Amino acid sequence: MTAPLTPPQQPPNDPAWPPPPPQQGPAGDPITGAEVVQGLVVTAASAIAGAVLGALWVWLAPTVQLISDGKGVYLRNSEGEAAIGADGTFVLLALAFGAVAGLVVFLARRKGGVPLVLGLAVGGVLGSLLAWWLGTTLGPTADVVAHAKAVGPGVVFDAPLKLQMGAAAMLAWPLAATIVHLVLTGIFGPRDPEPGPWEPYGR
Repeated sequence: MTAPLTPPQQPPNDPAWPPPPPQQGPAGDPITGAEVVQGLVVTAASAIAGAVLGALWVWLAPTVQLISDGKGVYLRNSEGEAAIGADGTFVLLALAFGAVAGLVVFLARRKGGVPLVLGLAVGGVLGSLLAWWLGTTLGPTADVVAHAKAVGPGVVFDAPLKLQMGAAAMLAWPLAATIVHLVLTGIFGPRDPEPGPWEPYGR
């Protein structure tokens, strides 16, 4: 004969058994007023930094040289690439400023958040616009005809600083800032807690 099967050990007669599943919170943390203020600070700081970018652009960008014969204004070197170099200088500087901005914001606020990312993007656009305006203002005058008359025929002078790429150059800063910040947050940012026994994965 075989021994009767013994029933498995039953849990104690406790009304709290089994423990209730934890209460699920909202899908995401709400955006606080402090985070909005931080995003506005990032926007303002990025926009102000655009003045530095504009000054560096005027200083580092290659100049396009013009010359007048008294009747018209011509390029001194028609095969020069200075105009493309001015755009390239602006884009490279904007990428550097955006990367630094994303790094600084991440180091100051590792938790991240939507307001900070928006601040980096909007501030990058505003900073680029200020840099473009300041660079064209501080550079040679845009009135080429008046400048040619002022220097006289046969005298070489600098053309006004321009951006041939236009809107594309304006996006270099915000793209670099947001990409660097999101990558750093994804790699080094705080991790979400592991789901508990009652919390399904992929929620």
